Amino acid sequence: QVQLVESGGGLVQAGDSLRLSCAASGRTSNKYNMGWFRQAPGNEREFVAAITWDTGITRYADSVKGRFTISRDAAKNAIYLQMNSLKSEDTADCYCAAGATFLTVVRNGYPYWGQGTRVTVSS
Repeated sequence: QVQLVESGGGLVQAGDSLRLSCAASGRTSNKYNMGWFRQAPGNEREFVAAITWDTGITRYADSVKGRFTISRDAAKNAIYLQMNSLKSEDTADCYCAAGATFLTVVRNGYPYWGQGTRVTVSS
């Protein structure tokens, strides 16, 4: 019974930056892990980044490594995705996910999902 609410999406130009936020509410655990997925138009939802809640260990998709940074704030029950050097290929609906027992790239590993926030990067 975890609710996730994303925010921070928008329309930007290539090379710009955005920071996505995901606030979690309801019953939470110090052992859960959270992450970000995205779904581009016409494509399946794909893994972007994940972070362990207790230690802050991160994992990134190769396509965003070096450009995106995932972080968490335990006091706020929130995770963030700092996206720099955005490309048109980053255009997607971005979803926050939570509840994984380990840093998995498989969406079925995350039982809780937000409603998504749209990121549009123009060329």
